[in-house]
Amino acid sequence: MYRRSSKFQQQSAERLAVRFFRAAVAVFALAAGMAWLLIRVVPVMLPASRVGFPAAFWFSTPLLFIGSVLLHRATWEVRGERQPTFRRALLAALVVGALFIGVQSFGLWCLFGQQRPDEVATGAGAFVFVFSFLHGLHFVVALLFLVYVTVQALAGRYDHEYYWGVLVCGYFWHALGVLWMVILAVFAAVT
Repeated sequence: MYRRSSKFQQQSAERLAVRFFRAAVAVFALAAGMAWLLIRVVPVMLPASRVGFPAAFWFSTPLLFIGSVLLHRATWEVRGERQPTFRRALLAALVVGALFIGVQSFGLWCLFGQQRPDEVATGAGAFVFVFSFLHGLHFVVALLFLVYVTVQALAGRYDHEYYWGVLVCGYFWHALGVLWMVILAVFAAVT
């Protein structure tokens, strides 16, 4: 009996790992496609003297807010044991997160395209580029966490008694949102 249970758990873990990998690849393909499309369609306007804040960063900010609202709603729904709306909120947050990564990637591409070689190591542009890039790396980790939580939710792992992963994922997303607001404020102050 013990071997059968252990074998079942191993198969379940293997299926979960495959689902996670597939979902992560799909989400990052969506984000990469969005970034590629924006790079190909939207022209980069180079300023004459100063590094300008890419408009893509302003457009991505509401996406971050929408993702926070969706994750908060997902936590609320799972607490009330409303599984279908909980899963829809997680899937919507996942799509919004992928769009955020795509738009942020385009914004970083625009920011990097505005840097002249003699200004790369100094100035506000370098500061914003480094912090935006670090923020983006943290957001990739948050998006992987969200993929994992979504795969777990679709496998029926969360309910009104156990939703810790959803709660932590939401807090991580909220923290990144606050950090992004600080980056925006610093850039606004220095330019």
